[in-house]
Amino acid sequence: MVLESAEILVKEGMEESFEAGVRAAAPLFRRAQGCTGMRLQRGIENPRAYRLLVQWNTLEDHTVHFRGSEDFKEWRRLVGDCFDGAPNVTHLSGVLEAF
Repeated sequence: MVLESAEILVKEGMEESFEAGVRAAAPLFRRAQGCTGMRLQRGIENPRAYRLLVQWNTLEDHTVHFRGSEDFKEWRRLVGDCFDGAPNVTHLSGVLEAF
């Protein structure tokens, strides 16, 4: 599994629009090849800061299949105007899980 971590800063006053856009985009991720889940978290210290976490089976499921799709264009249409700069996207692999 690959975890996509996207740090997104939202323009001031657009937080509700961004969250609504992510909710509207959830079906796009749900049907994307290799996507097994997503969640959105919001910063406490900075409520304009969000972290979108998306689980993919492979890196290519995100970087090739999703990013090259019409659904990715729709995702950006739904939320892109809310971005205050480009998101910082990294991909992570699991090392340890302990509860």
